[in-house]
Amino acid sequence: MAEKVLVTGGGGYIGSHCVVELIEAGYQPVVVDNFSNAVRGEGNVPESIRRIEKLLKTSIEFHELDLLDRPGLEKLFKKHSFSAVIHFAGLKAVGESVEKPLLYYKVNLTAFMNLLEVMQAHRVRNLVFSSSATVYGDPQRLPIDEQHPVGGCTNPYGKTKYFIEEMVKDHCKAEKDWNAVLLRYFNPIGAHCSGQIGEDPQGIPNNLLPYVAQVAVGRRECLSVYGNDYDTIDGTGVRDYIHVVDLAKGHIAALKKLKEDCGCKVYNLGTGKGYSVLEMVKAMEKASGKEIPYKIAPRRGGDVASCYADPRLAEKELGWKAQFDLERMCEDLWRWQSMNPTGFSNASSFAQ
Repeated sequence: MAEKVLVTGGGGYIGSHCVVELIEAGYQPVVVDNFSNAVRGEGNVPESIRRIEKLLKTSIEFHELDLLDRPGLEKLFKKHSFSAVIHFAGLKAVGESVEKPLLYYKVNLTAFMNLLEVMQAHRVRNLVFSSSATVYGDPQRLPIDEQHPVGGCTNPYGKTKYFIEEMVKDHCKAEKDWNAVLLRYFNPIGAHCSGQIGEDPQGIPNNLLPYVAQVAVGRRECLSVYGNDYDTIDGTGVRDYIHVVDLAKGHIAALKKLKEDCGCKVYNLGTGKGYSVLEMVKAMEKASGKEIPYKIAPRRGGDVASCYADPRLAEKELGWKAQFDLERMCEDLWRWQSMNPTGFSNASSFAQ
C-alpha cells in the first residue's frame, strides 16, 4: 500500500510539481488547497491537479480546505492515516506582506499552528516545510550555507518563514520522536517538460521570470529592471535560479531523510550559481526567440545585491543535487508560457 502524504497548497506552482514527483516515486498524495494561489478547474479541483491527472493517467484525492478551518482539518486527519505532511500552503507575495503584515502573520502563522497541533493530536510526526532563502536576509557572506545567520528578514513574508522554522525547531526539541526537514528554496523557475503545469501568478507577477515570460509572449509590454547600480557583474541583482522540478525532487529526498529519524534538519535547495537580471533576460530571449524590451527603474526596498546558495549539504546528506541548467530552465518556462499565454485560464491548451 502506497504511503499517504498530505500536501498542503498542492494546487500551487511548487506544490503541483511536487505532486507529480510524489506519484512518480510511488507515494499517494492527498492534496488540500483553498484556491488563494491556484486556479479552479473542472469539478472544483485546481486546474493544475486536473492536468496532472490527465498527464499521469491517475486520480488524485483533493479537498478544498483552508488550514484556518480547524474542524475541517481534524476531519481530514480522522479520515486518513498520513505518513508525512509537506507544507506549502500560505500567502507568498513579498510586496503585499509589507502592505498587509497582520494578514500575513494571521494566515501563515495561525494556519501552521493549526496544522502542527492537528498533526500532534493524530500522531503524525513527519514534516517537510517549504521555507525560503529570505530567512537569511541581506547576505553577510556568499555563497550562503546553512550556518549563515538567520532572522534578518527584510519583509513580513520572510519573517513568517523564519518564525515557522523556529516553531518547528522548538517542537522537535520538545518532542523527540518528531522529524522535520526545513527546505530553504532559492529562486524556483521553469515548468514541467510537458508544458501543462507551470507558474501562473494571479495579477502582476512578483517574481522576475514569470514577468519576463509574459513580456516575451506579448501579455505585458515591457520589463522593469529594479536597479542597475548594484555591485554585480552588470549592476543588476544576482540570484540563484533553480528548476522547479529539481526543487520538487528535493522534497522526495527529504521524505526519505525523515525515515532515518533525523530530528530537525535544514537544507538549502539551490544550484550554487548566481545569474543577474540582464543575464536572465538574455537567456529568455534565446529560449523564446523574442526580443524582451526592458527599462531601468529605481531599486526596490528590501532587495539585496546578490544571493546564491552553497548547496553542498543537501548533496552530502540528502543525495540531492540540481540537474537542470539555465538553458533548460528557460526552455521549459517558455514551453509552458507559449502553450498557455494566459496561464491556466487558457484551458483549451490541454486536450479534453
